[in-house]
Amino acid sequence: MWIERLRIERLRLFEEVELGFRRGLNVLVGANGAGKTSVLEAVHVLANGRSFRGNVRDGLIRSGSAALRIYAELDPDDGSTVRRIGVERGTRDWSARIDGSPVPLLSDVYRELAVVCFEPGSHALIAGTSEHRRRFLDWALFHVEHAFLADWRGYQRALRQRNALLKQPAVDVALLDAWEADMAQAGERLTVHRRDYLARFEPVLLDVARRFLPEAGQLELRFQQGWGDRPLADALQNARNRDMAIGHTTVGPHRADWEIRYERLPSRETFSRGQEKLTVLACVLAQAELFAADRGSWPVVLLDDLASELDAGHLALTLDRLVHSAAQVLVTGTAALPIVSGAEDRATVFHVEHARVRRED
Repeated sequence: MWIERLRIERLRLFEEVELGFRRGLNVLVGANGAGKTSVLEAVHVLANGRSFRGNVRDGLIRSGSAALRIYAELDPDDGSTVRRIGVERGTRDWSARIDGSPVPLLSDVYRELAVVCFEPGSHALIAGTSEHRRRFLDWALFHVEHAFLADWRGYQRALRQRNALLKQPAVDVALLDAWEADMAQAGERLTVHRRDYLARFEPVLLDVARRFLPEAGQLELRFQQGWGDRPLADALQNARNRDMAIGHTTVGPHRADWEIRYERLPSRETFSRGQEKLTVLACVLAQAELFAADRGSWPVVLLDDLASELDAGHLALTLDRLVHSAAQVLVTGTAALPIVSGAEDRATVFHVEHARVRRED
């Protein structure tokens, strides 16, 4: 799947802009504040319902406007009909369309467009809270494991109900038993999905990381499921009195985490900032490659301000790996990037200035 055409209306600086992308490398060049990152942000919002800049949903709408709209035409890469997707955000909520028809669930739109992203805040995958690492896993499972979304929703619903009961002065034990049973069933399945994905992800990441951080030595992934070794039903029962005292659930897949350890970097606290960035970039590229192996087509790859995040050697290594893949890549920079030799015909350059975009022919 790749984006043939993107239309942005009233997002941040943009009043209205339309871009025609190509497969391969699409480079958006412009000064800081020109709007180039907002183009990538629009793609990310269309694919995920949120900005990679964090929880800035209301700030996305252009000042003085009532709503933003993002629309894309997608080439499914398998010879089938072009798909048209769009989202709109007003002052209260999102709405979405596929091929011109309203859809009740935003997740229906998100399934149509898979996007991975590396940007200046991506180091949070290593340095940030476990929420970032769970989201990384769950994005992949949402796109490749059909049963995942139902299990995730079932667990979240039961978790909310259990937490609500824990806050009551007199807990209905029979009701608590029922919701814990639902939590345990959905949570165990959710954990199997996550564990299986990491087992497949590890060798792909190992190959990429060996090229980006050879000095770090052998890589290993470690998964913590969010409770001990006993069945989740038992863990919830044993934690019940403590959870009642504090008013929320302390064990379960919502507390899961995973970490990367290198032979010569035994914990994330020993990573330099540069090693964090390279490790995250390796994770993003490995996730894209595994997605392509699972689905038969690449996700769209977003790379924001790449030249400022990487030295010249790692920049060339990244571009070379992607240009010689089948990925569509959208990358921003304040200056033109070095195009990999022999791939000039796969690169398109856009100049962004004062929220206007001009394609270089």
